[in-house]
Amino acid sequence: MECKRTENLKRCKCTYDGCPKQGLCCECVKRHAERRQLPACFFPPEAEKTYDRSFEHFARLVNEGKI
Repeated sequence: MECKRTENLKRCKCTYDGCPKQGLCCECVKRHAERRQLPACFFPPEAEKTYDRSFEHFARLVNEGKI
């Protein structure tokens, strides 16, 4: 499968400057899953800025109706 990095970057919500995985969605998902996290694109902007991308943080946001 061909990676569409340029196209993906237009929608990437990651605010971590210099991340080598930006736009490489399959690599980003793999990296975060190994750490029991979700990528930035799963979070609303204010939650993403905390850099807490844990499954637990995501679940809290779902329970609070923020996602």
